[in-house]
Amino acid sequence: MQTVQVNRVAEICFHAAQPHPRPFDDVTLDVDFVAPSGATATVPAFWAGGPLWKVRYSTREEGVHHYSTRCSDTTDGGLHNVEGSVMVIPYEGANPLLVHGALCVSSDRRFLQHADGTPFFWLGDTWWMGLCRRLRWPEEFAELTADRVSKGFNVVQIVAGLYPDMGAFDERGANEAGFPWERDWSSIRPEYFDRADDRVRHLVESGIVPCIVGAWGYYLPWLGLDRMKKHWRYLIARWGAYPVVWCIAGEANLPWYLEPGFPFDDRDAVHGWSEVAAFVRNEDPFERLISIHPTGLGRLSARGAIDDPNLLDFDMLQTGHGDRESLGPTVETVRWSRQQQPPMPVLNSEVNYEGILGRCHADVQRLMFWSCVLNGTCGHTYGANGIWQVNRPEAPYGASPHGGTYGATPWNEAMHLPGSGQLGWAKRLLEEWEWWNFQPHPEWASYPPGAEPRDRWHVPYASGTANVRVIYIPEAMDLVVHALEGNRWNAHAYDPATGQQRALGHLAAGRQGDAHIPNPFRADRGGDGDWLLVLTTAPGGA
Repeated sequence: MQTVQVNRVAEICFHAAQPHPRPFDDVTLDVDFVAPSGATATVPAFWAGGPLWKVRYSTREEGVHHYSTRCSDTTDGGLHNVEGSVMVIPYEGANPLLVHGALCVSSDRRFLQHADGTPFFWLGDTWWMGLCRRLRWPEEFAELTADRVSKGFNVVQIVAGLYPDMGAFDERGANEAGFPWERDWSSIRPEYFDRADDRVRHLVESGIVPCIVGAWGYYLPWLGLDRMKKHWRYLIARWGAYPVVWCIAGEANLPWYLEPGFPFDDRDAVHGWSEVAAFVRNEDPFERLISIHPTGLGRLSARGAIDDPNLLDFDMLQTGHGDRESLGPTVETVRWSRQQQPPMPVLNSEVNYEGILGRCHADVQRLMFWSCVLNGTCGHTYGANGIWQVNRPEAPYGASPHGGTYGATPWNEAMHLPGSGQLGWAKRLLEEWEWWNFQPHPEWASYPPGAEPRDRWHVPYASGTANVRVIYIPEAMDLVVHALEGNRWNAHAYDPATGQQRALGHLAAGRQGDAHIPNPFRADRGGDGDWLLVLTTAPGGA
């Protein structure tokens, strides 16, 4: 009997008793688990090469879990009707993913939490090509992981080998064992996924949730629907027992870059990916969260990249790489998504990678983070040009299929761009309060009369509860805070670029319940720059 701790992965091996010429296509192996409570789960097993098959299982329930196998080849005694058990004991450690469990959706369907109810503020990083050999294992992958953990990141968005910005079987996408599929799409290649396992496991052991993107959207017609479902069943079997999140496809409604008429909103692809999403929903016994990543065409939301939004657990947005010009579409899309039915948590999963095309620097990273979160997202995903495509110091990624490039900054320089640390600081600040209870309140703040913002989107953004208000001011202006009656407030100002804090004391509201607050950092920053105001209720009441 194998022994495993709660929420850790038990791996059980099975050996075929007879040869199977095409094991990936000809053999299907499922393992039925029965928990001490009587709960059952049918877990798909995966072909691990040669005669070897494996199943991975994890659970929050302690005690003895019994299993038995069901194989499509009922004559193979090594795979069919094999019985055994797993002893699950308490977890001993401090990894939050194992202490609190995998992610699920809160009861009000507005934020994410762990299985035990602990709120989870998503701070993601974008490593689309992070499973390829250009980010070397183990030293470079571990270095980047450690940097992100130290800054407070807890999610990495990573593609399962079928990458964006390249054609199939481009050598830039190979890992140490080559490609995830044979070149004629005849079979999955387990040796590729053995190497990918190391990286996925390292993220989990570091406390980072892997957000697994099954494939970039344009691979669907290349593999076909049946093959893509097999690809997804394999991913579920390999990684579903880990505390992962599923993203069905990247840019699901965007065709291959060289298609005639590109770019266009590919509705045929949306129909296909919707069928794949329904398949994953039905196939995954661990019920990991599901979303899909849209392109910047049409509706900039996962809801626009799926036929049935009920297939989604949370909404992923992609709102552009246009520097500050992306602010309007970003805020509009966040607000739109939060008004839709069914309600679901909202995340901006791609916006303004830091340094892309020489733009979108740290000030824009702060602008996008605070404008999204204070308008109601349950976290935010960051990205840095140089990391998502893994530029190496001696070998930049190079040309995209359209012939251009996004910039040559190496990944190990991009790792230290200031925006990542500033967003990590922002997450830590929000976690001082019950951020999951925050509600947007644009009526709480405005610029003084006569002050003109650069446009209608560069305005204060406010959110909070009855006891705390967080207000982001995107320009170096003074602020008027409204509706202060009923409470006595302490005020603190922050420079979101440095974390510098200034105590402003108690607010003195005028007759209308308003207070004018001068920008306390104007002199320090040469009359330029954003700032942040936090109000908390003071002892003594109104």
